[in-house]
Amino acid sequence: MSFAAMMIVACALDAVLGWPGRLYARIGHPVTWIGALISGLERRLNSGAASRRIGAGAVTTVAVVGVTAALALAVQALLPDGAVGVVLGGVLAWPFVALRSMHDHVKAVATPLAAGDLQGARHAVSMIVGRDPTKLDAAGVARGAMESLAENTSDGIVAPVFWGAVAGLPGLAAYKAINTLDSMIGHRNARYDAFGKVAARLDDLVNLIPARLTGALFVLVSGRARDAARVMWRDAGHHRSPNAGWPEGAMAGALQVRLSGPRVYGDRIAEEPWVNAGAPDPSAMDLARGLRLYRRAMLAMVALLALAGLAGL
Repeated sequence: MSFAAMMIVACALDAVLGWPGRLYARIGHPVTWIGALISGLERRLNSGAASRRIGAGAVTTVAVVGVTAALALAVQALLPDGAVGVVLGGVLAWPFVALRSMHDHVKAVATPLAAGDLQGARHAVSMIVGRDPTKLDAAGVARGAMESLAENTSDGIVAPVFWGAVAGLPGLAAYKAINTLDSMIGHRNARYDAFGKVAARLDDLVNLIPARLTGALFVLVSGRARDAARVMWRDAGHHRSPNAGWPEGAMAGALQVRLSGPRVYGDRIAEEPWVNAGAPDPSAMDLARGLRLYRRAMLAMVALLALAGLAGL
């Protein structure tokens, strides 16, 4: 089976359909199933001294990833050869990519922001960022949405597609399990700092290649390749994340805006360095430009998958 062709099917289905609300109401979503397993293990195992919680978190991580990948491997083994297997594999991979929802979530911020509805834009951006939306002015809302677009293009789309193309359904499912673990227990706070340490480091590892690939895709389709590449290479290493700075830097350079910088989480101010310092803050118009850049990058990703499929990968 061509895993690259399988992922093209998955991307096409998601771009056209997203994950329908009726389907979610009936069966939920595979990521919520993984999340339920994580929550159950965390409630039972996350207690005691820090050293014990690190070990318990490692056990949780191995168990969740192992179970998820094993189930995906068993399902993949049942698929027929040829085009039918590719299509069925694509249908099964479909829930694990998020092309449409990423676009729709950012558009939901850009539309009220362009209309001058700051409250509506704050509400929409609260769906995709962790910072306190009530503290954000229009520029802060636009920055948050654009940073989410850049980072989640990598985490939510390019990375699962990459691992699906490399290792089929088991690779795709294992990646989503790791990413879900990080989003649920990979936080640096009293409850999760020790328990989620292994999950957070593993998530950093599996996103090393996809984050850089996402940045390269943004550079490729930007129309300002020199500027995008320069900012990405210069500023990616200064970011708080070992991976998010690559797509954020490429997008900031491509659109000639600044991203990251200081932000408020609850009652804490995170003094983060700027990406593309000295450039202006993004506006609602820049968010629309960012969405156009995103669409071009996703088309380029599918074209690369097609080339990989023609090469027999």
